[in-house]
Amino acid sequence: MNEGITLKKVSFFRNGQPVLKEIDLQITGGELIGLIGPNGAGKSTLLKLMMNMWKPIEGSILLNQQGMQEYSQKMLARQVAYLPQNSVFESAFTCKEVVKMGRYAHLDRFERESAGDEVIVREAMEQTETTHLRNRLITELSGGERQRVLMARTLAQGARLILLDEPTANLDPHYQLELLNLIESLVEKSLTVMMAIHDLSLAARYAHRLVLLHQGKIIVDGSPEAVLTPDHLRSVYGIEAEVACHPKTGRLFVVPIKLEACGG
Repeated sequence: MNEGITLKKVSFFRNGQPVLKEIDLQITGGELIGLIGPNGAGKSTLLKLMMNMWKPIEGSILLNQQGMQEYSQKMLARQVAYLPQNSVFESAFTCKEVVKMGRYAHLDRFERESAGDEVIVREAMEQTETTHLRNRLITELSGGERQRVLMARTLAQGARLILLDEPTANLDPHYQLELLNLIESLVEKSLTVMMAIHDLSLAARYAHRLVLLHQGKIIVDGSPEAVLTPDHLRSVYGIEAEVACHPKTGRLFVVPIKLEACGG
């Protein structure tokens, strides 16, 4: 049986206003899925529902064919890891302590980390090139450094399904490509990743599948070629854009040309 999450007719309201409307979505093992759409489309809300942080008003969400309500928070954390868009640390933890937090779901109450946990933490920091930050305080880091440490914590959690909300935010181009290459390698090892991402060219380059969300509804779900069409970009983003195949990567890239004229 494939591991994954299934959403059936999921709707969510906030202050009486619809945020997501009748979402049907299937996420199965070994996929890298890009969740795209303009600001306010409902991307972060969708990820939080999939993490059982919020409850749908209507519909159901299944994890590995079981209802989310059947999982304790610790059981869920062993299956699904989540990197939010903004994480605030008021206490001065060291970066290594932050990464170790990813192992809490695997520990009993009052149990300390084992040698095996230490190895997992070290490997996660090596993968994200944050080892040199291990003794630094998380509150002293730049936004990009903090994002990489939080990604290390997410990897240390050891979940088979990873949900990422704007993982490349605050990263310069070098670390954007490095992080996305790492995510791509994780999927090649049969992990499943769904990431909300604004950069459409990066989404097209790395994702096997794109889900385009607009005004709380899935407009189209399919290959980058099926999703990133001039018509979809015009109707959802309100832009005229060139969509072409890059001669070196062989993947689509998107160049915004101009705003779509009102009534055009």
